[in-house]
Amino acid sequence: MDTSEEMSNSSSISHFLLLPLADTRQLQLLHFCLFLGISLAALLGNGLIISAVACGHHLHRPMFFFLLNLALSDLGSILTTVPKTMHNSLWDTRTIYAGCASQLFMLLFFITSEFYFLTIMCYDRYVSICKPLHYRTLLGSRACAHMAADAWASAFLYSLLHKANTFSLPLCHGNALGQFFCEVPQILKLSCSCSKLGELGIIVLGVSLAFGCFVFIVFSYVQIFRAVLRIPSEQGRHKAFSTCIPHLAVVSLFLSTGPFANLKPPSISSPSLDLALSVLYSVVPPALNPLIYSLRNQELKAAVWTLMTGWFQKH
Repeated sequence: MDTSEEMSNSSSISHFLLLPLADTRQLQLLHFCLFLGISLAALLGNGLIISAVACGHHLHRPMFFFLLNLALSDLGSILTTVPKTMHNSLWDTRTIYAGCASQLFMLLFFITSEFYFLTIMCYDRYVSICKPLHYRTLLGSRACAHMAADAWASAFLYSLLHKANTFSLPLCHGNALGQFFCEVPQILKLSCSCSKLGELGIIVLGVSLAFGCFVFIVFSYVQIFRAVLRIPSEQGRHKAFSTCIPHLAVVSLFLSTGPFANLKPPSISSPSLDLALSVLYSVVPPALNPLIYSLRNQELKAAVWTLMTGWFQKH
C-alpha cells in the first residue's frame, strides 16, 4: 500500500468503534448502573471538596488550593470518558464520531495535570514538614498561582502535541478500538505507518517528565519520613503522618496503574487486562481520591460536614 492510499484510508475514517463492555443486554445495563454509581460518587465527592475549599476561608492555604485543582482534574477525567461509556451501554451502541480526538486530548490533559498536581502537593508536604520556617516564602499565594498555572499549561501543551501527532498517523487497520474510550495505544494499533519516530519522541518526553516527577516524589518522601521520625512527640508524628498518608495513597494508586497501562509490552497485553487497568487509572481514582483525603484530613472533613449541614438546613 503506497502513501497516498494510506492517507486516503486514514482520512476516510469518520468514526471509531469502542469496545463493548458486555455481550448481553443484562450485563450492559449492569455496567451502566455501575458506572453511574461511580460517576455520581466522583461528582459528589469532588464537588464537595471544591465547594468546601472555595467557601471555607480557613482552608485558603496551599495544601487545599492544590487539592481543589486536583479535584478539578478528577472531575474532568471522569466526565471525559464515563458519560460516553454509559450512553453506549444504555443504548447498545459502540460508535464515537469526531469526539474521539477531543476525548483523547481531554483525557491526556486531565490525567497529565493530575500527575503534576500530585507532584506539587508532594512539594507542599516536603516544605511544610522539612522547611516549616520557609513555608510562607516558598509557597506564597503568587508562587502557588504560578505553579498551578504552569501545571495546567504544561498539561495542555503536552496533550495537544500528543493528540496532533497521534491523529497525523495514517490509519488503515480498521476503526475498532479495543477499549471503552479513545486511548493512544489502541489508536496506534490501527496505524500502518512504518515510521513512528514522532510518536516515539513524544512518548519518550512523557516518560522522562513522569520519571522526573516520580524521582522527586520518592526523594521528597524519604526526606519527609526522616524528618517525621525525628519529631519527639507521638502526637506530632501522628499529625505529620496524617497529612502525608492520603497523598501517598493517591500517588501509589495512580503510579501503579496509569504508566503500566500505557507502557506495558504487547506480549503481556490482553483485552481483559487492558480494560481492568484503564478502569483503575481513569475511573476509580476520581471516585476514591475525595474519600481518601476527607477521611484522613480532619479540617477538610469538618468543612465538608459544615457545608452539607448548612445546605440541608437551608432546604
